[in-house]
Amino acid sequence: MSDRTLVLLSRSIFTGLSDDPFDGYIAIRGNRIESVGPAGQAEACLHGADEVRDLGSKTVMAGLVDVHTFFTGWVLRRIGADLSDTASVEDVIEALAQWKGIRQQAPMALGMNLPEALLGEELVTALDERYSSTPVVAFTNGAETCALNAAASSRYGFTPDACYAEKIWRLMRDYLPLQEVRDAYDDYMVMLNSRGVTAIKEMCFDDYYGFADEMARREQEGELTVRIDMMSQPVGYGADLDYACSARDRFQGDFVRFSGFNRMTDRGVWCGLAEMIEPYEDGADAGAGGKTVVEEPEWDLIARELTAIDKAGFRYSLHCQGDGAVRKTVDMCEGLAHDESGKLVNRHSITDLENSDPADLARFGAMGGICEVYPQILTLDAREDCLAMMRRQIGEARLSRSWNRRAMVDGGCTLCCGTDLPLLIPHLGDSIYSACGGYFADGLEVNPQNAVSIAELLRAWTAGGAYDLQREDDIGTIEAGKLADICVLDRDVFAVDPKEARDIKVELTVVDGRIVYES
Repeated sequence: MSDRTLVLLSRSIFTGLSDDPFDGYIAIRGNRIESVGPAGQAEACLHGADEVRDLGSKTVMAGLVDVHTFFTGWVLRRIGADLSDTASVEDVIEALAQWKGIRQQAPMALGMNLPEALLGEELVTALDERYSSTPVVAFTNGAETCALNAAASSRYGFTPDACYAEKIWRLMRDYLPLQEVRDAYDDYMVMLNSRGVTAIKEMCFDDYYGFADEMARREQEGELTVRIDMMSQPVGYGADLDYACSARDRFQGDFVRFSGFNRMTDRGVWCGLAEMIEPYEDGADAGAGGKTVVEEPEWDLIARELTAIDKAGFRYSLHCQGDGAVRKTVDMCEGLAHDESGKLVNRHSITDLENSDPADLARFGAMGGICEVYPQILTLDAREDCLAMMRRQIGEARLSRSWNRRAMVDGGCTLCCGTDLPLLIPHLGDSIYSACGGYFADGLEVNPQNAVSIAELLRAWTAGGAYDLQREDDIGTIEAGKLADICVLDRDVFAVDPKEARDIKVELTVVDGRIVYES
């Protein structure tokens, strides 16, 4: 390990140990923080330093931790024939043929950015005629729907109406081994580093279909610039504890680790698929006899898995969007192993929490629960496009408990931040705008009483994420002795009105003491 020294000077250093930034310095030696202190004590560190960066009033903080990412989804939007300029079925067939022609080893043909106007029977018929035995899938922009031939339907088992990540796992087995996919991990890390992200919790379906070998190779070769905590998401089969034990034993390095499982429960309130405590008022469940959710989550399976996972010493993150799903998950956690102080022995978490009851959040906080939220989520929609539907379905009173990060913090939960990448790409400015200001994409706000402060949000992106990854002794705060994972923003974010925060950018990212990104 190099003994190189780097000193960062700034009038806005946020260590995460208090709410206020200060004028000071950070001295880095090799891959660790050697000392941190006020500006008046920096002189001794400056003499003999290999590099000194005076950052003015730009905020310096620990590196961001994104606790919910999907490389499998991100890369799927970047491989395959680009169909964005195709104007006819013939154009699509030709573009797919060119892509497949130079990838003889690929067991399928893939396309992306298919214009929705070309979807339909004519295209499907043409794909069947041209590719009778080779599976072909052409996704629209954002992979929200697709066209696929009979061979693909047979091999992969999903449909254009349900081609989201949990449904296309069989396709992942075919595209993850491609060399271009493995090479794309370089671009993935560059993108994350450019957003100040230095660690992630990566959702890896089942046993990751051989891609864990790529993670092992990259760590061994020293190629990683993002710390990765892998979580198995059971989709092809149930939670595989034998695999989890072998992965935990295999991955114990500074950059790659394995810690547990992730699973969906319900889905969005806005589309009527969230499990609510009370019945939907109208909308999707208007004639459903008072049901609280259209698609019943597999609660019996989830309860059995949670018990087994907890007993084996792993953690489980459950993706809950409705207050009913949150309540059932908290109820289940109450029956798990607790320590003498009443905290969960294993760090189980709830992800998303689109709508939640503050009383359940307080119960979860009392047992040391972790809430993994999407702080940028409001930036996807205009206010009334989102709220009008939710208001009709669950009413104004329950709507007021949506995106309630304030109750999570006040209830004692550990708050941390994810993006569900590629749904969102990490962006601290958008996070401040949405989670601190409560603003939608059109600048209109919702539930300002549920917002958090800038300091609380930065702490969630850093210390909260480190705790979620069980790495709070290594990263997450700026302290002497910790690994030097640091993010520098392009201004003093504590002087920014949340409504004006969306253009905040990352100036510099340091991982393991090395500058891995500079604007």
